[in-house]
Amino acid sequence: MKFAECMKRLGGESAFEVLARAKALEATGRSVIHLEIGEPDFPTPAHIVEAAKRALDEGWTHYVNSQGIPPLREAIARAVARTHGLSLEPENVVVAPGAKPLLFFAIMAMVGPGDEAIYPDPGFPIYESMIRFTGGKPVPMPIEEARGFSFDLDLFRARLSDKTRLVILNSPHNPTGGAIPRKDVAELAEMLRDRDVVVVSDEIYQRIYFGDDAPASIASFPGMFEKCVIVDGFSKTYAMTGWRLGYGVMPTDLAEGITKLMVNSNSCTAAFTQRAGIAALEGAQDSVAAMTAEFRRRRDAFCAGLNRIPGFRCALPGGAFYAFPNIAGTGMGSKELADLLLYEAGVSCLDGACFGPYGDGYLRFSYANSMENLMEAVERVAEVAPRWAAGGR
Repeated sequence: MKFAECMKRLGGESAFEVLARAKALEATGRSVIHLEIGEPDFPTPAHIVEAAKRALDEGWTHYVNSQGIPPLREAIARAVARTHGLSLEPENVVVAPGAKPLLFFAIMAMVGPGDEAIYPDPGFPIYESMIRFTGGKPVPMPIEEARGFSFDLDLFRARLSDKTRLVILNSPHNPTGGAIPRKDVAELAEMLRDRDVVVVSDEIYQRIYFGDDAPASIASFPGMFEKCVIVDGFSKTYAMTGWRLGYGVMPTDLAEGITKLMVNSNSCTAAFTQRAGIAALEGAQDSVAAMTAEFRRRRDAFCAGLNRIPGFRCALPGGAFYAFPNIAGTGMGSKELADLLLYEAGVSCLDGACFGPYGDGYLRFSYANSMENLMEAVERVAEVAPRWAAGGR
C-alpha cells in the first residue's frame, strides 16, 4: 500500500513503545517498575466520576456542539480568566478529546510548507512530528540544564526569522520538569508581541508546580493573548488521562478555524465527559493540592536517591512529575543506559533523546508511582551502577 508523502514525516511517541517492551518483559515473569509513562497514578476524584455517571443517566450520550458544550466552555473561560488575568468568553474556548488534538490542530492551522516553527528540544515529540507533517521547518530551541532547563534568550532571538510562523512554549516542561522564569517569559513577550507569529502555550502541567508562584503564561502579558493558543486539559491535573478531555483558549477567529478541524475529524467530544469536566473545574480542588504535595514529596526523595548514584546528576525539577538526570558521568549513551536499566534492573524509563537530539545524555523518569516503587527503583539502579562506575560495560 502506498501512503501519502506526508505520512513519512510523522513521528511517534517513544513512551508507548517503551511501555510495550516493558509489558512484554513482565509477561515473561520479570518484575518491572514503570517510570516511563507520564500519567498520574491517582484515581480520578470521586465527584468527577459521579458527575459522569449522572450525565449518562440523564442522557448525555448523543452529539453535541463541535466547539464544546456551552456550560463547559463557560466554566473554562471563567477558570482561565481567573488564573491568567484575561477577559474571556465561551467563544474563546474549543473543547477536544484530549489536549493533544489541540496541539495538532493549532499547528495544522498555522504552519504551512516553508514556514518555520520554533519548539523546545528536548520536548514533547508531537511538536516536531506535526511541524514536519504540515511541511513546515522545525527549528529546535535547546532547553539547557545550566539555565534551569530554560532557554538562552539570545539564542532564541537569533533563531527568529522572517519565516517564523509559530513558537511553542511548554512550562512546566516535559521532559525536564523545568519552568521558564517569569522575567524570561516577559522578555519573550517583548520579542514576539509585534511579530506576525502565533504562540502555542502548552500548559498541561500548569497546576503541578512546587514553588511559591505559579508558572507564568505568556498569554497573560499585554498584547499577547491576541496571538496565543493556550493548550490545557484535565488529564494531568485531575488524573483523567483515559477520559480524553482537553481544551484550547484562543482568539475567536482562530477558535472558529480550529472548530472546523474538530468538525472534520472528531465531530465532537464525548458529551458525558464534558459534564465531568464541569465538575472538575467547579468542584472541590483539594485533590489537586494533595496530589501536587505528594508529587513534591516523591520528587525530593527520588531525585536525592538518583544523586547518590555514581555518574548521575539530577537537578530538582520545578513542576510536572518528571526527573531528568544528566547521565554523562556514566560514560554510557542514554539509549544504551535506558535499555540496560530495563533489561538488567527492571526499571523502565526513557532515553532523553526520545525528546530530541538535545536530550541525549539524559534519562527521563516519571515519579508518578508509589514512594515504595520509586525507592525500589533507586536501589535497583544503584545495584547495576558498578557496571559503569568501574569503567566497564
